[in-house]
Amino acid sequence: MWRIGQLARMVGVSDRTLRHYDEIGLLRPAAVDRATGYRWYGVAELTRLERVRGLRRLGLPLRQIVDLVDAPDTHLRQALTERVDALRRDIAALSEAVAAAEDRLAVQTAILPQRTTVAARRVRVERVEVGHPSELGAWCSTTVLTWLDRDPTNLAPVTGFAAAVATERGGEPLVLPERTVVRAVAPPTSGVVRAGRELFDWLRRHHLAVDGPTVEEHLVDGDGDTATVLEIPVRPAPARRSR
Repeated sequence: MWRIGQLARMVGVSDRTLRHYDEIGLLRPAAVDRATGYRWYGVAELTRLERVRGLRRLGLPLRQIVDLVDAPDTHLRQALTERVDALRRDIAALSEAVAAAEDRLAVQTAILPQRTTVAARRVRVERVEVGHPSELGAWCSTTVLTWLDRDPTNLAPVTGFAAAVATERGGEPLVLPERTVVRAVAPPTSGVVRAGRELFDWLRRHHLAVDGPTVEEHLVDGDGDTATVLEIPVRPAPARRSR
């Protein structure tokens, strides 16, 4: 039999790890000397320890290994299937984070767009025609909706675009369904027009198409501080046909 330090060196773990395994009931020593308190381990404990380490290498947490180390193989396979699914979700999230960070490094921009799902909402609006985004400043204290499929600063002045301004009285009812949006806060230093242009450019780089009216929400808190939130509903852009 081996003392705790000997077993630790044989397997390549620390004494502290083996004591922790003992405390949580994962790996009990074969015997404990009552006089000295020394822990002794045999072949059975060595075999169990190697199984524990193997399960750890498969990505299973200790709290789950406690239940699985002696469980039938069917239970282990089910746990591993669930673990693989979770790891794939983690990998996808990490890959998305890497791509977002690389995009931020590659393009100088003042905004940090976020893709999310928002609940349905009802508003009452008055519809207007706008020739240039700068004209929207006349309604900078309310919610403005615009119907666009690209950066409005690239539109010809004679073209213009449709817009609507939220109103508390009168107007017509409008329902915005639950939808996937890309949202960004317009930094005060850059302004709403530049933030909108950068947001449309972000959609283009990420192969997203506009899927409804853009919402420009002007918010004021109790201290009088203001912020403008831009929200564009999106869907995957159709693949370009090769010529």
